[in-house]
Amino acid sequence: MGHVHVLDHPLIQHKLTHIRDKSTGTKEFRELVDEVAMLMAFEITRNLPLQETTINTPVMEAKTKVLAGKKIGLIPILRAGLGMVDGVLQLIPAAKVGHVGLYRDPETLKPVEYYIKLPSDIEERELIVIDPMLATGGSANDAIHSLKKRGAKNIRLMCLIAAPEGVEVIKEEHPDVDIYLAALDEKLDEHAYIVPGLGDAGDRLFGTK
Repeated sequence: MGHVHVLDHPLIQHKLTHIRDKSTGTKEFRELVDEVAMLMAFEITRNLPLQETTINTPVMEAKTKVLAGKKIGLIPILRAGLGMVDGVLQLIPAAKVGHVGLYRDPETLKPVEYYIKLPSDIEERELIVIDPMLATGGSANDAIHSLKKRGAKNIRLMCLIAAPEGVEVIKEEHPDVDIYLAALDEKLDEHAYIVPGLGDAGDRLFGTK
């Protein structure tokens, strides 16, 4: 069963407060989101497997540890997910990045993929789906379904802030997916905005209205 991890590290919580603050401008908002993404990546990668290797230090030969070649893929959901990718890449520069763009058809309410470009070996990679806001859970749910139908087996979801409603959707639809959050907020309002939230993450990242 997928677990929900709320990463309550003091630095994450401190920076998240400034991210939420409506007086934080675009440049600072973007930098803070990057920083929090990097700190979250530190927690998400805690259980990556290691293997032993032998090196020569200036003093002697030593047996030490390196990552066991587990391939990672970062999958930002367009467009707001882009704002968290660089922070994660600072820690895991060898990760491949795929992109998923979806919208809902207003007639059928079914998800339509308008853009999808993924690493060719997606089924072998540990994938981290990235979206700052998990509100209704619709986009993340659709993106995870898109990845699974293309062969992805190992998926985690990384969000800055979630509403309980969105978390429930992912837990029900994708019980195999672990969810990593910087904060689990109170609820959704009548416009499906997270309360207290941070407003529209895409607009605040890219300076749009």
